[in-house]
Amino acid sequence: MPSFKKLSRRSLLAAAAATSGAVALGLKPGAALSRNTDKVRLTFGPSGGLTLIAKERGAFEKTLADQGLKVEWVGPFPNHAPTLQAVTGNSADFSFGGSTTPALAAIIAGSPLVFTQFLIYRPRTTAIIARDGSGIDSVKDLVGKSVAVNRSGLGEFLLVAALEKHGLDRSQVKFVYLNPPDAAPALASGKVDAWSMWSPGVDIARVEYKAHDVFIEERDLDFQIDFTTWLTRRQFAEENADIVRAVNAAFKAEADWASANPEDAEKIAQGTPPRYGEVVRENFLKLKRRYEIYPVTDQNFVAQLQNAADWLVERKVLPEKVTVAELLAKV
Repeated sequence: MPSFKKLSRRSLLAAAAATSGAVALGLKPGAALSRNTDKVRLTFGPSGGLTLIAKERGAFEKTLADQGLKVEWVGPFPNHAPTLQAVTGNSADFSFGGSTTPALAAIIAGSPLVFTQFLIYRPRTTAIIARDGSGIDSVKDLVGKSVAVNRSGLGEFLLVAALEKHGLDRSQVKFVYLNPPDAAPALASGKVDAWSMWSPGVDIARVEYKAHDVFIEERDLDFQIDFTTWLTRRQFAEENADIVRAVNAAFKAEADWASANPEDAEKIAQGTPPRYGEVVRENFLKLKRRYEIYPVTDQNFVAQLQNAADWLVERKVLPEKVTVAELLAKV
């Protein structure tokens, strides 16, 4: 039987740290920690999504620090696609909470990514807008017009769905592929006739460019095709399952806080200095936005995403079929 006298103080401290870390991650005391790093690199963007709220509020970093993880924020990025490239290229570990559609497109193109968690913002506020006085007041008025969308993303799919609902072929409308920073001035200058966009860009444009809604996801679309998500490299998820669980839990806590504290959450999302005026923020407060997290183990949600992916494939937004169940981190 080994002598307890031979155990050094350092050994005892290391054992205690391992035990507390396991408990914090929801593991049984004595369970082996599954991670090979003490740092996690998270991407973020300038828009007021949950990732930005997590970055600015500070509780997220403290939660992970208590579990021995240092957070490094990488960015800002204009939209989800370049964060996926950063993760694939190993300059970041997690994409920010962005659209599932470019994520699926990246995976189809060969990126070794897996989904770690999902989010639905309610109400869904993505919309197709046109400037006042443009003569575009309905989806049918878009025939022969140009609409700015982000390729294989939320903007493109909403336009496809809107045209289909109104019996129009996509060839009747000119799709102009622009990222949000380029699409906004294109709408303002009249280089495009309309813009299919998510919040807060679409909300800012309504106010600054005197634009109006042509088609709103929550009001005009009775199903959901695109969701918010985080992804990491498959190898990272396999080697660092505990980090994935810790990041997921921290985002879940952030989502619960944001839903319960809308005024504070909207103030953080507005930014410092403010990225948009009080009119836009007040409109968000009226919506009483909620942040609903879904784990990769939620089979009902996975079925919804599979149906969405199939819909996108059938309409050639995505180039080939995927099996969502094979693209999930094992957590």
